[in-house]
Amino acid sequence: MAGWNRALDAAGIDEAGLREDYSRQREQARAFKREIVIAADLLLPARIVPHTLAAIAFMHRTDDLIDSGPVEGRQDAYKRWDDEVLDALADGESANPQLRPLLHTVAAYPVVGDRVRGYLASADKDLHFTGFATDADYQEYVDGYSLPAFMLVATLLGPDRDQEAYRAACRVYIEAIQRLDFVNDLAQDLADGRLTIPEETLKQHGVTRADLEQARGLRTVYALISDQLDRVEQGLGGSGAVLDLVPPAHRAMFRCMIRLDELTVAAARRDIPALLRRSASPGKPAALRVLVTEYLRARHARRARGRRWSDGAGG
Repeated sequence: MAGWNRALDAAGIDEAGLREDYSRQREQARAFKREIVIAADLLLPARIVPHTLAAIAFMHRTDDLIDSGPVEGRQDAYKRWDDEVLDALADGESANPQLRPLLHTVAAYPVVGDRVRGYLASADKDLHFTGFATDADYQEYVDGYSLPAFMLVATLLGPDRDQEAYRAACRVYIEAIQRLDFVNDLAQDLADGRLTIPEETLKQHGVTRADLEQARGLRTVYALISDQLDRVEQGLGGSGAVLDLVPPAHRAMFRCMIRLDELTVAAARRDIPALLRRSASPGKPAALRVLVTEYLRARHARRARGRRWSDGAGG
């Protein structure tokens, strides 16, 4: 925990109760995306880590309310949460330990407050979501839900100047990642009553929903899934523009995220039939190699920047 305590110190989070709130949110984020939390700890500047994890935890908390339980109950739970969050943002304070870290982060980075409001305004789109008729519907979903959710976190890692070009680059990335998530979670989504590959795409490949649910017509099903993975790879190939726009100290994090996504695609390709039963994931040794590589690369870059600053100061 020494590294985490240093991160809290670097972020100026001094009050004991608030440190405990951030620590709980770190654990919630770990339960949601363990590899991303490890990457943030290793690759991001310490001062930004608690704020990044608070944003991830908030996003996951909201997403969980939208996805869990009967639709009627979800609607009521989300409405209560939406009202509570907006009231807390307006007041600048809350007694809820789930919201105290978010409010502190918004105070440190006011633009995050705008991203929270934008995300909440779009999040209810997922309450009644059961699938897409066309790929255009999918693109609308990315613009209306996936991108606002991603920007809640990505804004903290982006440039301080106007973020229009950065947002556009993030859109390329999240379009690919959302498609990967839908393909990778195909079995679970079908079990939950959601078909996340557009109906028109199924027709183009001669595949029906029953084919996916019953694992029949496998040649055409596998061709459909392979095509979706091709589109993911194309999107990831265009995601490098993000690296040119983020501050140098944040590039290792983005490179790591993209590389882990590429490993997930490779794992899915190695056993496409298994996607009809479960999700694919990169092996732990491969993921660890990515983390170590980016950590060493980031450390070298920090030292190089430190030497350049020292040389300039000395001159």
